[in-house]
Amino acid sequence: MGAGRKTETFIGSGRNTWSGGSDNVGNSSAPARNLRKANLGGVIFGCKHNTISECLANQLFGLPAPHFAYVRNIGSGVPLFLFNYSDRKLHGIYEAASEGAMNIDPYGWTDDGKERTPYPAQVRIRIKTYCQPLAEAKFRPIITDNYYSTRHFYFELDHAQVKGLLSLFTPTSPIGNAGVTSGASKRSNLLLTLPTVKRETVPLTDTKVPGERVGLAREYGRDPNSAVGLLSENKYASLISDERDNDKGSQTRASGASSEEGEIKETVSDWEDLVHDEIPIVCSSSGQDLNVEGNTLVGVRFVNEGQVSNEERVLLKLQKLVLERNSLNQSCKDSADVSSMPLVSGTPADDNKQIPVVPSISSEDGPSMAVQYPESSMLIQMVKELQERTKVLEKKQVTSDEELQLLRNVARESSRTVQQLNERIKELERKLDPSMALVEESLNESLVELYLGSEKLVYLIGGFDGNSWLSALDSYSPSLDIMTPLHPMGSARSYASATALNGRLYVFGGGDGTLWYDTVECYDPRNDEWTFCPPLIREKGSLAGATLTDKIFAIGGGNGVESFSDVEMFDPALGKWISNQSMLLQRFALAAAELNGVLYAIGGFDGLGYLKSSERFDPREGSWTRIPSMNTPRGCHSVAVLNEKLYAMGGYDGHEMVSSVEVFDPRASSWLTSDPMNMVRGYAAAQVLGDTLYVIGGVKDGQNIVDTVECYKEGAGWMVTGLRAVGKRCFFSAIVL
Repeated sequence: MGAGRKTETFIGSGRNTWSGGSDNVGNSSAPARNLRKANLGGVIFGCKHNTISECLANQLFGLPAPHFAYVRNIGSGVPLFLFNYSDRKLHGIYEAASEGAMNIDPYGWTDDGKERTPYPAQVRIRIKTYCQPLAEAKFRPIITDNYYSTRHFYFELDHAQVKGLLSLFTPTSPIGNAGVTSGASKRSNLLLTLPTVKRETVPLTDTKVPGERVGLAREYGRDPNSAVGLLSENKYASLISDERDNDKGSQTRASGASSEEGEIKETVSDWEDLVHDEIPIVCSSSGQDLNVEGNTLVGVRFVNEGQVSNEERVLLKLQKLVLERNSLNQSCKDSADVSSMPLVSGTPADDNKQIPVVPSISSEDGPSMAVQYPESSMLIQMVKELQERTKVLEKKQVTSDEELQLLRNVARESSRTVQQLNERIKELERKLDPSMALVEESLNESLVELYLGSEKLVYLIGGFDGNSWLSALDSYSPSLDIMTPLHPMGSARSYASATALNGRLYVFGGGDGTLWYDTVECYDPRNDEWTFCPPLIREKGSLAGATLTDKIFAIGGGNGVESFSDVEMFDPALGKWISNQSMLLQRFALAAAELNGVLYAIGGFDGLGYLKSSERFDPREGSWTRIPSMNTPRGCHSVAVLNEKLYAMGGYDGHEMVSSVEVFDPRASSWLTSDPMNMVRGYAAAQVLGDTLYVIGGVKDGQNIVDTVECYKEGAGWMVTGLRAVGKRCFFSAIVL
């Protein structure tokens, strides 16, 4: 049976350096949200204690290949966050420094580069603001709609969620940011100086980053764009004091970068850095008047790091601008007073000049500072007013987001209620006027017989049309290109599996883009009615289904956290699902079919990669056995039986969607490459009518849904038909009764 409606996006068990056990990545299923690029406000990536350092040192975040469906939508400047599964804290604030791409570093997060990275969906990042990480209890209310279980959530964020998260983060010292340097002192101080003061830079090329591959620490230590390199280059000249626990006691390292002599530059980003990036100040004794390059600065004082708030930093910056302007206007004759100026102990500068520090601002000296620098008083007041307005707007934004989410929930419930009421109205109309209902049914039957006669139909079930998840059931005649809507299912369902038994259609598993189902529905075409059947043993999607010896088999699949090897069997006589012999491998987004009394399970994703392998189940043997592997790994592909042979078509090979086709002949027990389809496609549906194989819909990449139908006949090859009645549709099931 066709099984081309599987999702490629999944992380299973196996080697996983930053998510393992019960804490695997939460949004491992592509249909989690399917936000369009314009609606994608940000993305959360994952890590653990042993990989967060490598993520930040290499300035590279990654996810398994299936997540590329939305990682590819990341553009430069998109906000990013890093969730640490070890302590369940959210780190930020980061932003994308590149477009989302595959295999930026093909060997990232591996041991010495001996194997390919398990996380090829990657993006370069830069650190926007160093902040304290958020505990899960604090950020969970903002993304509560992303949680599909107690401990797992989807990683795609809309714009409202990103704004909510950004409002929670508190700026902190870059040295204190986890994962940048493993041995950084908890009390590191930087000295804020004028842009013209030069400092000696201490190289950090030997900094060791826990969890990184051999040799990368030095490589990224030299890179000024790396997280480690950022510590050795700061646009504000600075001193870094690091307390070390060793026999020699504490020692101080200095690092910094100065602008060219006599050049003073101010940019908008400087203001942002001052507000958002905390810049600690070296502790010292009381301030004194200093002379720097012939310019006298009054009231220089050193402020302890813990005493400086964001507001005070803005004031410091404003006063620094005034000092710079005054210093440029000073007469050269004042340079004669340099020798009389006292020096600050322990902070010698080049050419015996002292490094001035703008006085710290407190409630006592605030008025006096306004008198000394009247040019800045108006700006200071404006900044305070802007900060107050910003806080009010942020609170209003959070409230608006909460109200918007509430309205969304109400709209969702209202839609369900309206659908139930419509069905109730139809039922009452039939009861009130049964004669009209009989006439209507007879007319419908007459029309179907008139136009379709004994024409074989393909039943299309659920899926996604580019705008919404579907509960629709339609009968489709390829020969006439006519689509007839039938009674819909009880809920929207995609990534499900379907099969036919005793003239009825059964659909099981799948989900609605938010939850995975264990529910099973049965459709009777004689009455155009759906009924609920006993549920599966557990929730799952992207599974395969087939009928064998009057029993239904649900094969493999996954739940967004695990991929399954188990097989469930439904016996209508027993009225329940029971566990059957499991497959040899875990297979998510696989395809399956029955041929000559034997079940075949083909390809899929095992949690580490896409599979070439296949296996068969013969009920007379009672176990699964391997058969020869395909030439190409495939997941999210379609399988159908034509002329006693299995056709495996399209799908995702771990890098891209493909159009290739392979054919398995059980008599020769081998796979042969056949003519490829005219279009690449995955998540499609395939069925056989007579001697013709039809492949319907699907997707050709992460965003474009295919609206064409291709057909194949042996000896004639593939042909793109002009059939358009189906339109755009993917992630659906197709069955011939």
